[in-house]
Amino acid sequence: MKIALACDHGGLKLKNEIIAYLKEHGYDYEDFGTCTDESCDYPDYALHAAEAVANGKCQRGIVVCSTGIGVSIVANKVPGVRCAHCHDTYCAEFTRLHNDANMLALGEKVVGSGYALKIVEKFLTTDFEGGRHQRRVDKITQIEKKYCK
Repeated sequence: MKIALACDHGGLKLKNEIIAYLKEHGYDYEDFGTCTDESCDYPDYALHAAEAVANGKCQRGIVVCSTGIGVSIVANKVPGVRCAHCHDTYCAEFTRLHNDANMLALGEKVVGSGYALKIVEKFLTTDFEGGRHQRRVDKITQIEKKYCK
């Protein structure tokens, strides 16, 4: 599984810790930036990661900013992306089980790095349940098709 990563300056430290985690656990990844702590605009980076997930270049994505809110909004503008903004492992697990979320948004200033890595682990190791949940994901896709022309 290949993971798309992106952050702004407010999420750089956590993104780098996530990269270390991915390397340690044998995940392939692509880093869409930023790579410095100079002030930058999160849409410029989150968009590229979301596009990589939407077009299948990467199977999942993780985006980080100070709160996780901005990057999640950007990612969810890309058709085919279901980005979940998670603060705990329960939400990370259930967004995979029930929503088949393909991107995770985290806030560096909201969740400590140790717990953030547990959230990442749960997000990457939980499979979609399908069944009745597929019907709901299909409805999300239909809404997306209606409004994203």
